[in-house]
Amino acid sequence: MFIRVRWAWKLIAAMFLYGLGVGILAPMNAVYMQESIGLTKEEIVIVFASSLLLNMVLTISVGFISDRLVRRRRIPMIAAALCIVGLLFYMQADSFAYALLGMALASAPSGMIMGQMFAMARNHFSQWAPTIVEMSQLWLRATFSVGFFTGLLAGANIYLISSFRGVLWGNLFGYAALFALLLFYREVVAEPRSAKSGGGEPYSLIMLIALLLLSCADAIRGLYLPLVVNERFGDPRLASYIWSAQAVFELLFMTIAGYWAVKYGSKRIIVLGAACAFVAYFVYATVDSLPVFFVVQPIYSFFVSVLMGVAMGYVQRMFISRTGFGASLYVFITQTASLIGFILPLTIEGITPTIFYIPAALVLVSLSLIAVSLRSERGKLSINSQA
Repeated sequence: MFIRVRWAWKLIAAMFLYGLGVGILAPMNAVYMQESIGLTKEEIVIVFASSLLLNMVLTISVGFISDRLVRRRRIPMIAAALCIVGLLFYMQADSFAYALLGMALASAPSGMIMGQMFAMARNHFSQWAPTIVEMSQLWLRATFSVGFFTGLLAGANIYLISSFRGVLWGNLFGYAALFALLLFYREVVAEPRSAKSGGGEPYSLIMLIALLLLSCADAIRGLYLPLVVNERFGDPRLASYIWSAQAVFELLFMTIAGYWAVKYGSKRIIVLGAACAFVAYFVYATVDSLPVFFVVQPIYSFFVSVLMGVAMGYVQRMFISRTGFGASLYVFITQTASLIGFILPLTIEGITPTIFYIPAALVLVSLSLIAVSLRSERGKLSINSQA
């Protein structure tokens, strides 16, 4: 039913191809800066952090104004075009200054893509398939993940054939394909009604902070796992293979997590996902075995499915009458988390497995905050039942 919804295949294909392009570059980017451009650990962090700051400003600014626009399609199209120009410049970088400028232009506009794509998708499925709106968001995010991990495998093989230059062209292909598909996509302009979209969630600053901490932990893994794996095992392709081990489980786990969230509540499933993340970080920090790194990936895959699927829908439902802002806010949270996650490991000298004690600690703090929120929720239910 999902793929048979009118015009949905273009959204699905756009998500897959966009994920493919991002996945080709993601695990190789830090290693590219280190080995091809010659940047230090500190310079790599500055490049990522500066690009993220610009990305965050653009994302939240567009989120505030997008709900006033009749059509959102032009926003991700313009962003994709700017990213293509930035990548062409980034390919020529041979110093810290040029890498900083190229990466900023290549990645800063990308924050306008994901949030607005999901806002468009929520409007689309509210119009054509209102009974599966929430699950459609999960399946679209899973489609991006499948594309992302397909890109990881492709990136490792492209690297063998044409080194980092081919990897960068693969990333550019993802943005070009997204632009082309959106060019022919027929956008639904009507805003979804909360009655069709499912019940909203009460605003909770505690939960937003908890999700921020979980996203921080995931961001640390995203940047530093490829570097740690390269240091430990001496092959930049291994990070792509390790990440791609999640692809087999991503779609299944995201669907399961979505159904469980409906049945048991989003907060409880987020707790389960966070526990899986803690196990994975502990393994990264303490185990020096490549096979074990692969074995732990399905466990981490469930956490990613929850964080990128259940948590995304949870934040969107807090602002269910403002789809553009709700979707952009979730992206903004992940961007803020990435900025913090890039900086925290600078407190540890060098690139060592001990870095992963930091995300493990962040998960524990997040679980404490979610416990407070659950206790408050039970207290309100108890008061209402006695009234």
